[in-house]
Amino acid sequence: MTKIRKLLVANRGEIALRVMRTAREMGIRTVAIYSEADRLSPHVRYADEAVCVGPAPSAESYLKADVIIDVCRKLNVDAIHPGYGFLSENAAFARLVREAGLIFVGPSPEAIEIMGSKLGAKAAVAAYNIPMVPGTPDAIMDRGEAKRTAAQIGYPILIKASAGGGGKGMRIVEREEEFDEGMDRAVSEAISAFGDGSVFIEKYVTSPRHVEIQVLGDQHGNIIHLFERECSVQRRHQKVVEEAPSAILTPQIRAEMGRCAVDVARACGYYGAGTVEFIVDDQLNFYFLEMNTRLQVEHPVTEQITGIDLVKQMIYIAEGKPLEIRQEALEIKGHAVEVRVYAEDPANNFLPDVGTLHTYVRPQGNGVRLDDGFEEGMTIPIFYDPMIAKLITYGATREEAIEKMIRAIDEYQISGVQTTLPFCRFVMEHEAFRSGQFDTHFVQRYFTPEMLQQTGDATETRLAAALAAYLLETGKPKGKAAAGEVVTQKSKWRERRLG
Repeated sequence: MTKIRKLLVANRGEIALRVMRTAREMGIRTVAIYSEADRLSPHVRYADEAVCVGPAPSAESYLKADVIIDVCRKLNVDAIHPGYGFLSENAAFARLVREAGLIFVGPSPEAIEIMGSKLGAKAAVAAYNIPMVPGTPDAIMDRGEAKRTAAQIGYPILIKASAGGGGKGMRIVEREEEFDEGMDRAVSEAISAFGDGSVFIEKYVTSPRHVEIQVLGDQHGNIIHLFERECSVQRRHQKVVEEAPSAILTPQIRAEMGRCAVDVARACGYYGAGTVEFIVDDQLNFYFLEMNTRLQVEHPVTEQITGIDLVKQMIYIAEGKPLEIRQEALEIKGHAVEVRVYAEDPANNFLPDVGTLHTYVRPQGNGVRLDDGFEEGMTIPIFYDPMIAKLITYGATREEAIEKMIRAIDEYQISGVQTTLPFCRFVMEHEAFRSGQFDTHFVQRYFTPEMLQQTGDATETRLAAALAAYLLETGKPKGKAAAGEVVTQKSKWRERRLG
């Protein structure tokens, strides 16, 4: 076993801070890297040492593997944590780290390579009796054969890029006459996004839910799962709201999905933290989708319901320590919800809305966690993902966690950019979400920009009712109001955010 004494975090913003905080608790010194655009970012100040690695574009800074390795050599760094995004699932980078004599806080390059290809992942897990969506086992080489396969499994089908993710290189084809156009567009987008035009076919599950299982494995062959996360509220095939546990899984299905997730990890000799993603249909049949070989954005909800610091476990595993957590000792405690706070305009098809944070006041209180990397006065750069923060709430029950989230969203004051907060509040109050009866089509089925104004009006009514109840209990407010008169005070921050 090797003790990590100095850790470089090859990332930025909230995830860099998240990793550094755990490292500090473990007595590990930290090194931040940053681009010229992030010079004033909190993660730069928080680290023990910080080095500028290039201009704002990520290709000239956060993706410069050779520069990052050189910084490690100069500063006597022991290990690199990649966070998520950037180089986190880059097998070549993981291999370069290993060849430089450094520790990569993540899985082996070989595991990243196997699971980095959706087709490679399916081939690797084939021997483990894991349910998979009907489709082609290999990349499409013959369109005629592919069309025959599509007809056999039945339309609608999904044409998917083998490499990458995030909804890129993915096309739903409803009828055979749309096949060629869907194929051409999927291949073109896959080449543009990933430099790999390999695509395959799957049966399209018409009412899918996106449920994933968190796994942890050590370098001694021990693998456990830490239950599931429900990630079905998405826009552009990307998650916006996550929760743990799922509102629909039975204990039996949860145990079976957990077993399958562990087997997926075992199929590639996985160690570190990883996530196995499944599609669940309206009959609660589940199918293996892919494995993400890194820490997930939504990992805090798992930490909340298990009490386990996933970053700390990743570091222990990287040091070569065996897992001390046993599957039979794990249990779900309470419920957690996370919303991703993006600098996007929900009223304009969720398009990015970069600018300066003129107002930035964080929510606080019992059961509220905020992972962010910005401060008031900072500018959201155009060069990176526009996520400002992850807002997480925890309660004894799902209803309590949701109510805490509504309260936290109402307290979260952001001006200068449009954000997804009003949309997330809309989700929290929608009957489909409250009842647990929703799928990945939530946005298409239920959301229009006009809904945000309705949500705002409902909020004002709710605030007025709460104030009225308070006044009845405590007596009339200060001022010259007549006896029996109820005075409602409009929330100024609410006007700013919804106006």
